[in-house]
This record gives sequence, structure tokens and C-alpha cells, in this order.
Amino acid sequence: MMFRGDKEIPFISLDLGTANVLAYVSGQGIVYNEPSLMAYDTKTNSLVALGEDAYDMIGKTHDQIRMVTPLVDGVISDMDAAKDLLKHIFSRMKMLNIWKDSVVLMACPSGVTELEREALKNVAREMGAGMVVVEDEAKMAAVGAGVNIDLPQGHLIIDIGGGTTDLAIISSGDVVVARSIKTAGNHFDDDIRKYIRSEYNIAIGKKTSEQVKKQIGSLVKYHNERAMQIFGRDIVSGLPKEAKISSDEIRNVLLNGFSKVTDLVIELLENTPPELAGDIMRNGIVVCGGGALIRNVDKYFFDIFQLPTKVANEPLMCVIEGTKTFEKVIKKRIENGYYAKLNDNTFLTSLVK
Repeated sequence: MMFRGDKEIPFISLDLGTANVLAYVSGQGIVYNEPSLMAYDTKTNSLVALGEDAYDMIGKTHDQIRMVTPLVDGVISDMDAAKDLLKHIFSRMKMLNIWKDSVVLMACPSGVTELEREALKNVAREMGAGMVVVEDEAKMAAVGAGVNIDLPQGHLIIDIGGGTTDLAIISSGDVVVARSIKTAGNHFDDDIRKYIRSEYNIAIGKKTSEQVKKQIGSLVKYHNERAMQIFGRDIVSGLPKEAKISSDEIRNVLLNGFSKVTDLVIELLENTPPELAGDIMRNGIVVCGGGALIRNVDKYFFDIFQLPTKVANEPLMCVIEGTKTFEKVIKKRIENGYYAKLNDNTFLTSLVK
């Protein structure tokens, strides 16, 4: 635990994803894990629903309801909505006062600029946080997947989220080389939607395309493949229409999107120091994030790179689990004065063992 005099300092960690928001509070565990979606009444600008409740409203709202995703591609797109989201999450659990003088760890994609990182920090500071640390999602995902990142050995992490796919070579406790691409879960859903529209003249919603991806999506042919019945609106007549979609069709759509990810992996490996490249030959690839749940994603990467590939045990929880583990690292760094050297922050000087 961290203390200020005799008072225990709360530790909060956040995985602010494009698709889901996860929050962890020291001593309480994971207190929130729901879609990062909010529904506002346009007349009163008041919050109608958030999380699962807002997700259930997708494609089924009237003109007076505005759907908002505060984070797009790992970047805050709506600062007020982001603050609103955190306030409502913690007030719902009667934990809003926990933010006062807390230490907050936030995970963000590696491609986020310093300006965007500052925007993330400002959200937590305005909530009352005393100190805010921002770490790369891929690094936290590696820790959460059980990789010992402190060893001087190279590990390749592929974190396929909703808005971004983050790739990183990690060794000796930090990221050596990293890349980020805005080709991820939402992009794959959009590709499926476009394909069904062009091939079947049917318009489908975001939730339907996501269900198609989850139920019959794959990257390598699998046993007992099946088709799926989908329902939407005929773009010619405007009437309801159904169609039967095969696994083969969706696989081809997904492979097209994943080719951009593999191109980025090649670029990453080309910029990896030779000694670490040798480590990766032995240690292989760890795949995290929601995209890791697509069938045979491990076989797909193995077939292309001939590197041992494994999917993390709980790919959706890797980042938040990593932030939980990283609490000890932050505590040690505070004790050693690491952050005090980087920041002129009087809050830090008041933290003791």
C-alpha cells in the first residue's frame, strides 16, 4: 500500500478502450467492465444510459437520443463525455470520493501522442487524482498475460483491441519497439458490414456484424464450419430481408483486414535489434485483446511467421490485469523517487512507505 502520513492512498487503474472500459481499485478488485458507450438525451443533454444499457440501444434509438463513444481509436474524442463516463461509473458504485489524492494508472495505445496522453491525464486530474501515470497498452497486456517483462529477453505482443491493434517488442522492463494501427475489431465489423451490403444488398447494423464475426469468423479453416442467417434491410426496396452467410465469406473479409496487421508485424520485426529477434524466435508471439478471440488467430500468425504463437488465457482482461500487477512497480518507483525526478509534483513528496 501507499501512504501519505497515516492515510492510505487509493490506487485506481483504467483500461479506457474503444470498445470496453475496465476499472480496478486496489483492495476492491475490478469494479467495472462494460462497453464504453453512452446515450444522451439531445434536448436536455442528460445521460440516459451507459455501458451495457447503452449498448443494448444501438440501432434502436430515435432522433432525440445521441450515442457517444468518449474514446475513439484509443484517443479521447469527447473530453466532457469521458469525464462524465468516469463520474457515472464511480458514482454508480458510490466510490466517487475515492479519486481524491489517488494514484491513477491509465493504459493507452503506443501510437498516442504526448498531447493526447496529457488529455488522458487531465481527465483523471480533474476527477481529483493526485498523480497520474500513463503506460502503453501492449506493455500492460504483456504483464497481464503472464510475461516476465523484466528479464532481458525479447517478447512480441500483439494486442488487438476495438479501435487499435498495438504491437510491441518488450524486454528488460519496457517497450523497445512499438507500432500501432487503427485496424482492429471495429474495422473488421465495418468490413463485414460493407461486404454484406455489396454482395447481398442488405444493410445491417454494428451489432449484427459483430455477432457474425464472433459466431462464424475465423482466420484458418476449421472443422464443422457453418453458415449464419442474418437479417437486415434491403437497400433497394427498403423492406426487411434475410440472407445466409458462410464462414468462408467472412474469413476472406477478415483476412483482408488482418493482412494490414501482418504487414505491421513485418515492419516491427525489421526494426528489432538482432539479439532480440533471436529471443522472439524462441519466445514467439503472445496475442491479447478481443481480436484474439477470433478462431485460429494463433494458427494464422504461426503459418505466416513460423513463430510459436499463443493466445493469452483471458485476452480481454490482459490490460487491466497488467495494471493491477503494475501497482507494485509504481509503488517501488515512488519510494525510489523515480517520478519525483520526472515531475515537479508536491503530492509525490508526501508519499512515504
